Amino acid sequence: MTIKALIVEDEKPAAEHLVKLLHESEHELDVLHITDSVSGTIAWFKSNPSPDIMFLDIQLSDGLSFELFTHLNVECPVIFTTAYEEYAIKAFKLNSIDYLLKPIGIEELNFALGKFIRQKVKEPANNILSKQVELLMQMLTHHYKSRFIVNLGPRIHSIETSHVKYFYSLGKATFLFEDSGKSYDINYSLDQLETQLDPRQFFRISRKFIVNIGAIQDIITYSSSRLKLIIKGLDEENIIVSRRKITEFKEWLAK
Repeated sequence: MTIKALIVEDEKPAAEHLVKLLHESEHELDVLHITDSVSGTIAWFKSNPSPDIMFLDIQLSDGLSFELFTHLNVECPVIFTTAYEEYAIKAFKLNSIDYLLKPIGIEELNFALGKFIRQKVKEPANNILSKQVELLMQMLTHHYKSRFIVNLGPRIHSIETSHVKYFYSLGKATFLFEDSGKSYDINYSLDQLETQLDPRQFFRISRKFIVNIGAIQDIITYSSSRLKLIIKGLDEENIIVSRRKITEFKEWLAK
């Protein structure tokens, strides 16, 4: 079958290179059109039937291409073409939507197209797409806190977030507990911290605690089927996963 493709790319040499590769690929493709902006792509979709597949650059002349998904119900599978470093696009390795890292090679293109063809008999593309766009948007646009500044009398101390074992609330105050075994008062609530910490690294186990996955030494079944966390270097602290968080906590551990 002939695959009908739309290319969204604002750099003419990159678009021409992709067209050339598509014509050289193992699959039969027909490039329907090339758009170079968010607004132009929206206009194209509104006046044309959906393509079989879309090759979509992330950064376009008038903004991030993710804006398309707030204006359109994109039903076709998407293969992203991007110059972002690989750490920023690992989300696409979780499911069958793929990406091509510039400069694009023919082997990578053939692999991505083969993946697209295999995917057609599986989950609807728009279901996969919405999951992956949400994940990548968070990774590209959300910069999580890398350090905290605390006061030590007349001195100011900088603590890397990776060195924090857990955050906890006591009364109306919030504290971080670091590798050194010391606690420091910080000017954040746990609710605020939840939006500023990398959710792959930190999890709020209860109203009073947010823990670092790297600080968990052991997990013990506690009373009433709750879970007790053993934190590295601590023997006495009772850090309990609340009942309503247990299922979500186990899913977080398995990610």
